[in-house]
Amino acid sequence: MESQTGEPVVNILSGTSAEVVIDGVSEQITAADSPALQARFVEAVRQRAASIGGPVTATIVEGSSRYPLIVNPDGSTGDQSITIPPRPARVPEPGTLTAAGALQQRSTSSGPKPTVDDLLASRDQPAGDRGTIGWPGFVRRLTGGRVTLKPNKKERTLLDRERTVKRRLDGSRTIVILNPKGGAHKTTSTLLLAETLGNLRGGSTLAWDNNETRGTLGWRARSTPHSKTAVDLLDNLDQFADLSRASLAQLDGYVRAQVDSRFDVLASDEDAAASSTIDAEAFDRLHAMLGRYYRMIVVDTGNNMRASNWVAAVAAADQLVIVSTVREDTAASAAWLLDGLREKGFGAKIDEAVTVLASPSDKTDRRLRNRLDSHFAQVTAVVEHVPYDPALVDGGPVDFDALSPETRDAWLTVAATIAARL
Repeated sequence: MESQTGEPVVNILSGTSAEVVIDGVSEQITAADSPALQARFVEAVRQRAASIGGPVTATIVEGSSRYPLIVNPDGSTGDQSITIPPRPARVPEPGTLTAAGALQQRSTSSGPKPTVDDLLASRDQPAGDRGTIGWPGFVRRLTGGRVTLKPNKKERTLLDRERTVKRRLDGSRTIVILNPKGGAHKTTSTLLLAETLGNLRGGSTLAWDNNETRGTLGWRARSTPHSKTAVDLLDNLDQFADLSRASLAQLDGYVRAQVDSRFDVLASDEDAAASSTIDAEAFDRLHAMLGRYYRMIVVDTGNNMRASNWVAAVAAADQLVIVSTVREDTAASAAWLLDGLREKGFGAKIDEAVTVLASPSDKTDRRLRNRLDSHFAQVTAVVEHVPYDPALVDGGPVDFDALSPETRDAWLTVAATIAARL
């Protein structure tokens, strides 16, 4: 135990904490890293030096090692250098050492040698967020990056949402988009959500058209060299049974890579003369295999909520997303869907569902919007809104580059809301 009188004593407890004893009064200090900890205990000793009007010699205790630290009233420490290593150092020979001498003696000892973990732990801490828009962005550009400011409130909100979307998950997640009415914004929502997730998470995202016959997801995606669909993949599913030989590359012959947007599309059957359908058993087989290769699976559903593959998708969902335009008919269809799902035993999933309401034109019916907000906020967990965007009106392949900043920002919010619940 250190003497409670005389020189100040700094007991280094770890790379981020220390105990400072001055005139018998003990105070424990913590900091984010070693340099910040050093600055804090030097300041504590400086205050003592300022109170007596002269330099103060403190004793730095680090495990069984000790060495002096001279601090002047102005906070200067001369040529001394203090290093707080991440692991205990060897015991130096008795005697008075300067801080620089103690560091040299530790580095030339024959004791335990530093490992790769020590090397990695000695790296500088990652720099904090730097502002790139508004006034912080202006200052950064004006000074050529020599002066950086923290992000403003708007950019902090953006960064927080992006981090939520990027957060690590412990396995594959399935998001199912629902509304039994055509024209309710399901396919568009599937593509925009998959694009947002794929871009921010670095790929490994699939948009899957789980229509028992024909859907339009494949048509609204970017064209690819092949026209294979979920039916073709199902017919050749055996080639993925041997896990030691199957690979993601083999899926390229069945999914449609949206390269610039970093997600894939699995289309539903597009053959007008075909009689084959995807049922619950087929969905489950496909879902089990696809979950081995994709971290995020966004499922676009058909309009028949009595179809077995539709029910299978709901059962497999980690997150349900109810979509509707701000129209009386599509909203009523969504509300009817929720009532039906509760009767089918999916009440718990509905309670955790996210509702997305899309404006059908540039002039929103505020009264209707408020009514829909009120209803869906009571029957699902969250209600989010996405704006009208002329780039989505023609029904053709979605041009993501043509989307308005408001649309992109709204879908980032939707993606963050969903990701936070996964």
